[in-house]
Amino acid sequence: MLKTETYTLNMGPQHPSTHGVLRVELELDGESIVKVKPIIGYLHRGIEKLMESRTYIQCVPYTDRLDYVSSMNNNFGFCHAVEELAQIEVPRRAEYIRVMMAELNRIASHLVFMGTLSIDLGASTGHLYAFRDREDVLDLFDLVCGARMTFHYIRIGGVIRDLPAGFIEKAKAFIDKLPERMAEYDELLTGNEIFVRRLKGRSVMTKEMVLSHNMTGPNVRASGIPFDIRRVDGYSIYPELEFKVITGREGDNWDRYRVRFEEILESAKIVRQCIEGLPEGPVMAKLPAVFKPPKGEIYSRTEGTRGELGFYIVSDGTPKPYRVHIRRPSFVNMQGLNDMCAGYYIGDSVAAFSTIDPLMGEVDC
Repeated sequence: MLKTETYTLNMGPQHPSTHGVLRVELELDGESIVKVKPIIGYLHRGIEKLMESRTYIQCVPYTDRLDYVSSMNNNFGFCHAVEELAQIEVPRRAEYIRVMMAELNRIASHLVFMGTLSIDLGASTGHLYAFRDREDVLDLFDLVCGARMTFHYIRIGGVIRDLPAGFIEKAKAFIDKLPERMAEYDELLTGNEIFVRRLKGRSVMTKEMVLSHNMTGPNVRASGIPFDIRRVDGYSIYPELEFKVITGREGDNWDRYRVRFEEILESAKIVRQCIEGLPEGPVMAKLPAVFKPPKGEIYSRTEGTRGELGFYIVSDGTPKPYRVHIRRPSFVNMQGLNDMCAGYYIGDSVAAFSTIDPLMGEVDC
C-alpha cells in the first residue's frame, strides 16, 4: 500500500466564501476532508465589555452590531431581557409592532442566506434576486426609522415612535407579492439540478449530533427537532399568532435550505396577522428619567434569525449593567462545522459553511 500523509490547507480569511473574517483550517487527505477547525476572532470588538460601561439605554445600539443583518431581532432580544429584569409592561401596540419588525427582519435575513448560498455555489442570479427582494424590506425599515442596517428602533419599554403614514399599505403590498417571488426561487434554485446535487444528502447532521453541539434555530429544525423559542417560551404576542414550526427530515444541506425557504412564508403570515390585529394605544411605556433596574440577574432568550439569542444580565442597581453576556447562535452553531465536513470534499465545506448561515459579527462579538 502506498502510504499517504494528510496536509493542512487554510481556507480564508481572504476566501470570498468565508466573508473575509473567518479562517478555516482544513486537514486533507487528497481532496477528502479529515478535520475542520474554524479560526475566529478577526471581527472581535469587545461588545460585552463595552456594554458594561454604558447605561442600559446606551447599550441598545451595540446590539445592532452583533448580527448586523438582523438588527431588529437583536434590539428585541436585549430590550426584552431588560424588561423582564425590571418588570416593565410593554404596551400591546408596541408588542405588535416589535413582532412585525422582527419577522420582517427574519425574512430579510433568510433572503441574505439564500443569496449568499446561491453565489457560494456559483449561482450568481439567485444572489441578485434575493437582494432585490431584501431591498423592499429595507425600504420599510427606512420608512419607519430612517436606517437600513442598524436601526435602534426597538427601545426598552416599546418602540421609539409609532408607524408612519403609508407603512401599513407598503408592508401589505410586500407581503402580497412575496409568494410569487418565492415561486421564482423555486424555479430558479429548487429545481436546479446542480443546486440540488450540491446540497442533497451532503453534510448530514442527525438529531443526536445537533443536540450534542447545542445548535438551535433552522439548523436544529432541519434535523427534525421542532425547537422554536417563539413556541417553547411563548414570549411577547407569539402565543396569540398562528404559524407552523418548519422542520426537515434528513438534516442535510438541502433541509437547512428548505427550512429557511418555508420560514420566509411563515414569517409573512405572522406579519399579516400583526397588521390585521394591530391595536390602538401608546407605543412606549413610561420609564424614569434615570433608568435603574433593581439588583438581580436574568437570562432571557428569543428566537433570533439564526437560533437562540440569549442575554444574561447582572444588575447592581445602578444605571449601568454590572455584567452582560450574550449567547450568540452563530457562535454556537459553528461547533457543528467539523461534523458537517469530515469525510466530504473541499467543495462541500463551502456549502456546509453557507447552510450553517453564520454571521461573523455575531460569532466574534
